[in-house]
Amino acid sequence: MNKLKENRIVKPAWEAIDFFLKGSAEVTAGGAHIREGMDIKRMMILVVFALMPAVVMSLYNYGMKAFWMIFFSYLFGITTEWIFAIVKREEIHEGIFVTCMIYPLVLPPTIPLWMLAVGIVFGVFFGKEVFGGTGRNIFNPALVGRLFITIAFPFYMSSSYVNPLVSRGHFFTTDFAAIPDAITSATPLTFLKAGEPMVYSAWQLLMGAAPGSMGETFRLGLILGGIFLMVTKVSSWRIPVSYIGTVLVLSGAGHIFMPETISAPVYQILTGGLLLGAFFMATDPVSSTYTQAGKVIYGIGLGVFTVLIRSFSGYTEGVMFSIILMNAFGPLIDSYMLDRKYKPLELKKEAA
Repeated sequence: MNKLKENRIVKPAWEAIDFFLKGSAEVTAGGAHIREGMDIKRMMILVVFALMPAVVMSLYNYGMKAFWMIFFSYLFGITTEWIFAIVKREEIHEGIFVTCMIYPLVLPPTIPLWMLAVGIVFGVFFGKEVFGGTGRNIFNPALVGRLFITIAFPFYMSSSYVNPLVSRGHFFTTDFAAIPDAITSATPLTFLKAGEPMVYSAWQLLMGAAPGSMGETFRLGLILGGIFLMVTKVSSWRIPVSYIGTVLVLSGAGHIFMPETISAPVYQILTGGLLLGAFFMATDPVSSTYTQAGKVIYGIGLGVFTVLIRSFSGYTEGVMFSIILMNAFGPLIDSYMLDRKYKPLELKKEAA
């Protein structure tokens, strides 16, 4: 058994499973220490726990197809991470468990499983590993994977969404085309983009009764999960509050002057993936900003880009592009905030 544990191929997976179940065996010999209750393992477990309402509703709405989407995401995502851990002689980092959970939740439930697999492999490879792995990536890997398949396979990402009201009760069905009236090409964002009246009430949008990406529809669950992460200090309140607040202010003012172009605030918040993005993707501790003031600026930028892209571009959704864009600006924002607070020694001498 010990030889198996030390095998170059088996070791990364063995250590990841062992650490996830039991924790680290490396401890100091003695002395007084200040213990921090939140480590990476607990943080990742709490994020997955906060996503459970969205996951359970996805299983309720889309049955076995949701299960297989999550399964394939973990299968190909962790396998990709495992291969890199073997090549680089490193450990499998816990962040992959959150990435593989979020990724299928931002996809249409009708997407072919082979396409999902291509996206998660691309996201892990180009969104994280080419930068040096966990802690060095500047982009959210799950969104990098979604962005790739959005550009490579636009038809599947813009049409053939499933009406959850019809698909409920068909748990073992994976071919939604066989269910009468289950397939629909119109999502709430499609109605808003076309300037047509919204056919779904705010309550339906909140409770997951409207079509959309698999994990974005049950918005009440996303709100509760997001609040849980902020209360437990897993994520900072500054990013989601400034993000959602900016969308509310801009869309409220814009709807007054350009009602045909900019949708009302309630629909900006309760449609698309804004809540999923604000609470679970924009707050990624690696790809977002880490300074306190920088988090607020980061959130404001997300809100501005989201409203602009939704209202004036050819895309119906702006959350994914907004987060990717602000991921790129994140290091610059933090650098500016640190230089502003802690001026270089030469500037201090000049000021004196």
